[in-house]
Amino acid sequence: MDVREALYTTRAMRRVKTDPIPEDVQQRILDAAIRAPSGGNSQGWRFMVVDDPAVKGQLGPLYRECLGRLFETVYKKPLEVAEAAPDTPQSRQFLKMYRSASHLAEHFEDYPLLFLGFNQGDPTGGSIFPAVWSAMLAARAEGVGSALTSVLLFERERLFKILGVPEDKGWNFACLVTMGYPTGRWGVAPRRPVHEVAYRNQWGEALGFEIPEPLWSPDA
Repeated sequence: MDVREALYTTRAMRRVKTDPIPEDVQQRILDAAIRAPSGGNSQGWRFMVVDDPAVKGQLGPLYRECLGRLFETVYKKPLEVAEAAPDTPQSRQFLKMYRSASHLAEHFEDYPLLFLGFNQGDPTGGSIFPAVWSAMLAARAEGVGSALTSVLLFERERLFKILGVPEDKGWNFACLVTMGYPTGRWGVAPRRPVHEVAYRNQWGEALGFEIPEPLWSPDA
């Protein structure tokens, strides 16, 4: 797969099949992940894959509880605004995300593979998220969809207890990534153009060029 295709089409894919992900595919995803850089080359990370229905059965209710808390706090006002005026472009986009996130929560136990990242000595996540993104890109190359969430931070202690993560070794939970073969098609995710979200030399200063349309497309 061309690297640009992977970069442009690796987006949150939450609607997936229940088909298991073969072990050789898992191997390639994990091996790609650990090739990523880390601060001081410390490699202070641990990864866990979960495919045991019993473990997923414990994580599912916890995930739904945490997601509910997120929409009752951080996203409470945006959700109220979107539901009050559902036909505006911003509301449609937010409600689409809300439905997608809700789908993940409702079907959490059905995802064939969960990929979790933990890091030690770097609470910023800067030393583990390159590895997580590499795992997601490698998954894309294998035709596997993924979606990243960190909402389980709301219940870190209960998460650690379910997974047997030691509490006294300084491990931080970074994220959970659901993985599975998509039910839909890959595509370039719509985003605000780069010249609206990037500056040059000083905050607020124009970038100096505009990119109104993606520079890669499936037909390129």
